[in-house]
Amino acid sequence: MNSQIVKLLSAASKKTRLIIGLMSGTSLDGLDVALCLIAYADEGTRVKVLAFETHEYEEELKNQIRQIFAKEEGSFKQLTLLNAKIGRLHGELVLKSLKKWNIAPEEVDAIASHGQTVFHYPKILHDQEGFSNATLQIGDADHIAHTTGILTISDFRQKHIAAGGEGAPLAVYGDCLLFSSEEENRILLNIGGIANFTFLPKLTGEKEEVMSKMLVTDTGPGNTLIDAAMQKYFNQPYDKNGEVAASGEVIPELLEALIAHPFFKEKAPKSTGQEQFNLEYVESLRRSLSEAEGNQAEKDFYTSGFGFAQPTNLISTLTHFTAQTIADQIKILNTEATIYVSGGGAHNTTLMKLLKESLPNFEFKKIDMLGISADAKEAVLFAVLANQTLAGSPIKIADLPAVNFGKISFPV
Repeated sequence: MNSQIVKLLSAASKKTRLIIGLMSGTSLDGLDVALCLIAYADEGTRVKVLAFETHEYEEELKNQIRQIFAKEEGSFKQLTLLNAKIGRLHGELVLKSLKKWNIAPEEVDAIASHGQTVFHYPKILHDQEGFSNATLQIGDADHIAHTTGILTISDFRQKHIAAGGEGAPLAVYGDCLLFSSEEENRILLNIGGIANFTFLPKLTGEKEEVMSKMLVTDTGPGNTLIDAAMQKYFNQPYDKNGEVAASGEVIPELLEALIAHPFFKEKAPKSTGQEQFNLEYVESLRRSLSEAEGNQAEKDFYTSGFGFAQPTNLISTLTHFTAQTIADQIKILNTEATIYVSGGGAHNTTLMKLLKESLPNFEFKKIDMLGISADAKEAVLFAVLANQTLAGSPIKIADLPAVNFGKISFPV
């Protein structure tokens, strides 16, 4: 028997596994690396995060990714080169973390790699006959496995699409294993580049009935528009603590136009990305509004803060947009629940203040209260999915497909 198959069987047979979860989101901040000790699988899954760190991407790499990210047209050469480059880089960053943590690669059972999303194209967005939901993440796992010498599980979203899903968000599969409660309804809200949440009903009654009520959905932009505007107008990667948003005023006409996007009329579960929500889209709304009102309105728009005069008003409007669209989707649940927040948006004081004002009947807590840090959560969840593929069973949740996720890459 192939020696790599023997190692795979050995890892699958253990009661506990050491798995590294890797996550690089649409914000392009860098690579999250979570070293997880995971016991058992299925409903008995238990996770201890032994170490975590984020490796920031160099600006040159960010710019290289932006050349193809969420672009309907781009360079196949750039895409092909980055697929290999990012895979090798992620492998090197894993080795860098392991050296820092004094862990030998041989001690690690598997790496779970989400990859770098470059295009997300569900059918509700493209609506092209003969084509299904589609998504693409790069950072080839064979390069990660060969660089590190560690078995790597990757490309989690493709199986979900193959089974009829949209490929996103996938958090519900890990969330239900780790965070379901007999004491309360829970909403696990992640505010990354795109915002999404998992609704976990209280574990009472028949298991199938409870699982049928679970829901995971994107709500729309999280930090993506805010970050892009901060980079363009303030040369800053993000709005630290929401300070810029707090200093500006909302542009009512723009906020109304943003909320009128067809995505928000679609029924959950649904997914989206920067293919729909980007600064070019915001700019097109500005042009439409100015054309409707005449040239004077164009001038007023810039003076009032949409343009270079007072870009603080744009940041304030985009922050209100994120908060309102998250709150609107949560209100549709029409139930009491505790909201546990993770992702970069959890650090945006202004955004969190707006959410709490919009959802006064909900208690807000950080996901840290459940034993996993807000920054590490997504990387940990993909480690859990890899563990489930190695040792567990497909999980059936609501009308989402029950699948084993990921492709397996051997080191040699």
